[in-house]
Amino acid sequence: MTQTQYLQCGRYRLPIGCDARPLVMGILNVTPDSFSDGGYFNSLDLALSHAEQMLAEGVDIIDIGGESSRPGAQSLPLEEELRRVMPVVFALRDCGKPISVDTYKPEVMREALAAGADMINDINAFRAPGALSIVKESDCALCIMHMQRDPATMQQQPEYEDVTREVSEFLRQRAADMHKTGIDRDRLCIDPGFGFGKTLEHNLALLRKLGGTAEIVGLPLLVGLSRKSMIGVITGKPVEQRVAGSIAANLIAVANGASILRVHDVAQTVDAINVWHAVQQSN
Repeated sequence: MTQTQYLQCGRYRLPIGCDARPLVMGILNVTPDSFSDGGYFNSLDLALSHAEQMLAEGVDIIDIGGESSRPGAQSLPLEEELRRVMPVVFALRDCGKPISVDTYKPEVMREALAAGADMINDINAFRAPGALSIVKESDCALCIMHMQRDPATMQQQPEYEDVTREVSEFLRQRAADMHKTGIDRDRLCIDPGFGFGKTLEHNLALLRKLGGTAEIVGLPLLVGLSRKSMIGVITGKPVEQRVAGSIAANLIAVANGASILRVHDVAQTVDAINVWHAVQQSN
C-alpha cells in the first residue's frame, strides 16, 4: 500500500496503510484452554478487567474468542461458545473501541453482530455454509485467514510447494469470491495464519515475504505472531517469556507491510509500534 486507506469496521473507519500507525488488536480469550492465556479470563469479571487494562494501554481493537484454536483443539459446541462470548460482547460494545469476535460458526457471527460487534475474525475464511449470507448485509470488517486443514489436524506434517505463493493465492481468491457476493473490499483484511498448518520454516518464509502477500492480495494484512510456538522454538522460551521475541517478530511484520497486529501484550507492543512509527514519520 502506498497511501493511507481505511478499513470499514462496523461503527468505525480505521486508518490503514503506510502513513497510518499500525493498529494493535488485543486478544481477549474467554476460554479455559487457549495455548497462552487459557483459564486466565474465563469469567465475565476477569474478562472485563483485562479489557479495561488493554483499553488503558492503548489497544485499537479488542478480539474476543470463546473457542481455542491451538494445535490439536477439538470443536466446541455452539451453545458453549455463545455462553462464553456473548456476555463479553454485550458488556464491551460501548467501550469506545471496535469489538471483534473470533469465530468460524455462522450462528455465533449472527448473534455477535446483532449484539454490536464491529468485526468478525474467521480462521476458516467464511467458508462455513451460511457464513457469507450472515455477514454480507452488515458493515462489519471481515478478517480472512489461511489455515491448512483444521486445528485438530493442521500441524500433522503440513506441506507446501511454495508456502507464500499458495497462501497468497488462497487469500486472493477467497477475497475475490467474497467481493463477488457483494461484500465491499474496504471491509476485508487478510491473515496468512502463522502457525495454522505451517512448520517453523513455513512461518519464517511467510514473514520474510509478507510484502509479497500484501501486493498479491491488495488488502490490509493482519498478523498473529504473539507468543506462538515459532517464537518458542527460536528463543527456547516458554509461553510466558516470549514477549520480547513476539515484539521482534511483530516489528518485522510491520516493516514488511502488516497493518494490524493481534497480540497478548498490548502495552509493550503499543510502545514498540509508537517508536517504530515515529521513526518512519520523521523521514
